[in-house]
Amino acid sequence: MTARQRVLDCAIRMLTRLKLLHLAAVGIVLGAGCVRPAAFPADVPVSPGADIHLPFEGRTIEGVFPRRSTLAQVLDAHELDGPAARDVIAAAGTVFDPRRFRAGNEYKVEVARDGSLRRLEYHVDEDRFLEVRFASAGGEYRAALVPYEKQQVESVARGFINREQSSLIAALNGSGESVMLAIKMAEVLAGEIDFNTEVQRGDRFDVLFEEQYREGEFSAYGDVVAVQFVNEGRHVRAFRFAVPGEPEVQYFDDQGRSLKRQFLRSPFNFEPRVTSRFSHRRLHPILGIHRPHLGVDYGAPTGTPVIAVATGTVVSAGRSGQSGNMVRMRHTNGYETYYLHLSKFAGGIRKGAGVRQGQVIGYVGSTGLSTGPHLDYRMRKNGAFVNPLLEHRRLPPGEPVPAQHLEAFQQVRDQALVRLGLASSPAGGSGVLAQ
Repeated sequence: MTARQRVLDCAIRMLTRLKLLHLAAVGIVLGAGCVRPAAFPADVPVSPGADIHLPFEGRTIEGVFPRRSTLAQVLDAHELDGPAARDVIAAAGTVFDPRRFRAGNEYKVEVARDGSLRRLEYHVDEDRFLEVRFASAGGEYRAALVPYEKQQVESVARGFINREQSSLIAALNGSGESVMLAIKMAEVLAGEIDFNTEVQRGDRFDVLFEEQYREGEFSAYGDVVAVQFVNEGRHVRAFRFAVPGEPEVQYFDDQGRSLKRQFLRSPFNFEPRVTSRFSHRRLHPILGIHRPHLGVDYGAPTGTPVIAVATGTVVSAGRSGQSGNMVRMRHTNGYETYYLHLSKFAGGIRKGAGVRQGQVIGYVGSTGLSTGPHLDYRMRKNGAFVNPLLEHRRLPPGEPVPAQHLEAFQQVRDQALVRLGLASSPAGGSGVLAQ
């Protein structure tokens, strides 16, 4: 199974468990080590999987480092013990702290045909691996932290939303890419398109993106470089551009206007379904009476991360009667946001804490007066509750490309359009183009 297939398989299985495959908005972090399992003795607390290959000169054992195990236990599980194993462990300890072996990280052991341990490789992080190799010249094991050979290339993906591929995830999957690219695309366009409610059959997209390869094998997606999404006839475009002096790259439309708004469209990295909308007269599902529902309910499994829709300060974080566990935040321009029925709060979320846009502040739950796991998200402007779904559209975009850098941006934009194959497409004044 290739690295790209492992990423896709792991992502789909995780999203299936969360019941989020029909969604498309932003940011899920996937754990390492989605590899197929194999059998180890039940009494050995080591990796449940090891793919064993038998090349002519010996055998190669591959697996993932198990929980609460040491290197000695891993080697012993493969019947690699004795003086050679001890020498390997000692050599590894000269360059790598043995306490830093992490569950889920991949390892590889090469064993010669005579049964001698020739080489150990352990994935440390995205940049390095630990290598312990038998040096025949010195008759000893030598260890080193070796940088991965890396390469980054650009690729283009195109797709359509139709009956068979009714979401961004499905359309990208159909073009051979994974959910992780869908997440990155939706994150870039989150200020312009609600991928939960606005994607329609007939929509199409073109995306120019980076792919990262490690040791010649796909390892991860890099940035989205440029993207066009045609949504019900609207041509929405985004271009990556690093404004000199700014700490992060940003995304702008054709005319250099920022796609980032003061508020995100929703308090989720990957947007679940809306189960109840803002209303001044809603039939309460528990009380059976009509009363205002001054927020938007999102259905999501317990434990789903909830993020701050804008940078701000925590006004309160605690139990609040029928609202259950609630976080209240204050933002600029007279705005406040509320996050109700949380199962628990994220670390560091307390009164007075500063929070940045997109930071996890808590997790979906069903505390307080609630029929099941969901988030009740509310927004208040100048003391009055407003509909978050409508208010977001009224908010101005972020700062445009500074005038002194506009020519440089236009060059980046035009080059990206050529690489995307859209150089002859129409350009409009607002980034929302007419066909």
